[in-house]
Amino acid sequence: DGSLLVAASDEHTAWALNLLAYPDCRVTIGDVVTQRVAEPLDAAGRAAAVTALILRYGTPAERLGAGPAFRLRLPDDSLHAGDGSTA
Repeated sequence: DGSLLVAASDEHTAWALNLLAYPDCRVTIGDVVTQRVAEPLDAAGRAAAVTALILRYGTPAERLGAGPAFRLRLPDDSLHAGDGSTA
């Protein structure tokens, strides 16, 4: 569905606190910038996201996931962009 998973290493990580307060965000990967909406993950979702991130990127597990984790999804209106339909 185009979502991204992110996990903070600490409950006081500034970017994670910002996402909790203001879930609308912008993500830049290379030269591509997309608008996203951050959805906090529950405990099971956070555990699955941290496991997936460690397996994919080899991130040290000691600290990753001690803070909040999020699904960064595309806004509902962008799911239909360019296909002629409306949200």
